[in-house]
Amino acid sequence: MTQHACDTAIALQHQSDNSYLGHTSPAYGNMVGPFGGITAAQALNAVLQHPQRLGEPVSLTVNFCAALADGPFNVTARPARTNRSTQHWVIEMQQQGQTVLTATAFTALRRETWSADEHTMPTVPLPGDVPLPEGRGRVEWINRYEFRFVSGGFPAAWDGTDHGVSRTCLWLRDNPPRPLDFASLAALSDVFFPRIWRRRATLVPIGTVSMTIYFHADSPQLQATGTGYLLGQAQAQAFRDGYFDQTAQLWNEAGELLVTTHQVVYYKE
Repeated sequence: MTQHACDTAIALQHQSDNSYLGHTSPAYGNMVGPFGGITAAQALNAVLQHPQRLGEPVSLTVNFCAALADGPFNVTARPARTNRSTQHWVIEMQQQGQTVLTATAFTALRRETWSADEHTMPTVPLPGDVPLPEGRGRVEWINRYEFRFVSGGFPAAWDGTDHGVSRTCLWLRDNPPRPLDFASLAALSDVFFPRIWRRRATLVPIGTVSMTIYFHADSPQLQATGTGYLLGQAQAQAFRDGYFDQTAQLWNEAGELLVTTHQVVYYKE
């Protein structure tokens, strides 16, 4: 059976110095370097594979110091502190001796408590009732996902029109479908195209600088979600002085909030 492109991309080989060797994947190529979501998934996978890991991911913060060049990279994951039920991680990715990514992660042994989703899933048509967009993506990584835009899709014309709002709502999943896990969920958290493109319908140069992902789901919820669709919603808060931030949420078809994420993005006029 052919390995899924996501599994190929996030595969890491343990090295004698306790680092991991990985390789960028042309299947997730972006305009410059690889898709940032798959790079975040590779960084998280160094924690997920680590023999000292305690519990499951609760949060991941990734700082993109530079775009990865096509080729191999080394990633280290170190437990900075381990408590009875929580663990704090420091992660670094390097190419040719230069740091291209730093990250921190927080893992924990979850326990059953009172739970509620205050940010509820919006009412939208079912995935099968939302058509697929026509054509292939401008960059290769977009073809690794299935997008069904409910609202706020790519502008019909890149004519500089200010649409007044940057919100996008869509159904999405891996293409071809793949059972959800923490690594693929990290990648899916970054699939939203830059909010300034939606707001202004102008393809200005951009680059994510820092992204934080909060995992509200545990392993049983991810297993129950399986290969089903996720509903994603993203919107910016402010555009100013060359940077903007955007938040996003991902729910499964059962209406459970799996992830919230926040990132800051550089843009150039």
